[in-house]
Amino acid sequence: MAAADWVVMVLYFLLMVGIGIWSFRMVKGSKDYFVAGGKLPWWLSGASHHVSGYSAVAFSAYAGLAYTYGFTLYMWWALAITIGMIVGAHLIAPRWARLRMKLNIESPLEYLATRYNMPTQQLIAWSGVILKLFDVGAKWTAIAILLNAFTGTPLLTGILISGGISLLYITVGGIWADVWNDFAQFIVQLIAALVMFVVVLTKLGGVGSIFTMWADLPEGNASLFNGPYTAGFFIAYIFISFFSYNGGTWNLAQRYIASPTGKEAKKSALFSGALYLIFPLFMFFPMWASPIFYPSLDKPDTVYSMMAQDFLPVGLVGLVLAGLFAATMSMTSGDINAVSAVITRDILPKISAKIRTISENGALTLARTTTLIFTALTLVIGIFSDAFGGVLGLIISWFGALVGPVSIPMLLGLLPAFKHSNSPAAITSVIAGLLTFVLFKYGITGVSQAISVSAPLLVSLIVFTGMGWLNRKAAVPAEVEQLLAKLKSDN
Repeated sequence: MAAADWVVMVLYFLLMVGIGIWSFRMVKGSKDYFVAGGKLPWWLSGASHHVSGYSAVAFSAYAGLAYTYGFTLYMWWALAITIGMIVGAHLIAPRWARLRMKLNIESPLEYLATRYNMPTQQLIAWSGVILKLFDVGAKWTAIAILLNAFTGTPLLTGILISGGISLLYITVGGIWADVWNDFAQFIVQLIAALVMFVVVLTKLGGVGSIFTMWADLPEGNASLFNGPYTAGFFIAYIFISFFSYNGGTWNLAQRYIASPTGKEAKKSALFSGALYLIFPLFMFFPMWASPIFYPSLDKPDTVYSMMAQDFLPVGLVGLVLAGLFAATMSMTSGDINAVSAVITRDILPKISAKIRTISENGALTLARTTTLIFTALTLVIGIFSDAFGGVLGLIISWFGALVGPVSIPMLLGLLPAFKHSNSPAAITSVIAGLLTFVLFKYGITGVSQAISVSAPLLVSLIVFTGMGWLNRKAAVPAEVEQLLAKLKSDN
């Protein structure tokens, strides 16, 4: 990169740190640190939710998929998320905000002790924390791959740099620092994506190439479904996206919990869903066109960094790289903030009686300590990501397959239709889903990726709903009925 690119990148990093320091003044206690005191406006929440839904994985591993398989990436990723978000905006998002309004929660798992019981809450909490170790670890590796492609920085150094900068601002400003950095990242990424889109469009010959370039791409790249990413995989990822983006991924639930009302949370979800429908068409277009410029690449996951360095003017390359850093750090810091809330509010108080009576300042110190320790563990996972199948192996195989079993009792437990699915149903569904993942990961071979990814979610869903149906004649506990009644409206 040129000197101007380094200057732009450093300035952007200083902006991120500055936002963290500025946000420090807004954090007076754990409620401000974890859920912004319930004052997060819908447009900021929606933009943050959108940016927090993807990281540098989109510009490395997913860029490689766009290069290799073409348009199908939009179908199973962006469109699947959009569909899941629209459904969730009506069914799930408002209920998260109402949990904070009426039960004063700060963690997405706090309500589970009432909805089911303490063992169920602890099982989901521990399972989710372990799942996030792999998910966040993969994202550190993804940004390190991009940094290596731009600057030649070793992967280990890139992982440590991205983790260190993220820690610097998330431990200071909490969720406020996270969402404002998300918004800055959203603006930067929008500018960079549109510039890259226009540059590539110009090199291809103008606006008409949007429709004509597909004939010059490898066979199948213009298809809705290509390679292992079949219609079945698309359908599977609609369900996975529904559970993940509506709260199964805890940091996304935090955005809704931090909304002032259920109505505001719904608007936030619809805004984020609309962004997923439109923005990826511009963002991925250069990657879809990349085989025209770089035929027969050995490492497709570096194609976006190659295009940025070859096509963008001096200065904007640094801004793109800074934006990619921020994308990953926004997502991972949001994850870390949510995991810290779960550990601080749901796990540690059950382990130590002293923590249950800790002061507000003590809770903040505990949250920051938890953040430090958890982040260190994710960095270890990132360093050894190859042992788990690399970035794609972690994101698609591990996270995609495991998020369903962990999140099904969380999200469906909010809905009155599943009120007969009690604690045994929740625990059995989680265990059944995790065992199914192990079976397809290490036992059954030769099945399609759609089956291996969707099987754990499907098994958990069948067990959870099936046991609820068998239990349909049993009386629902009064506290569960009261909880569900409170979540029906903002009043």
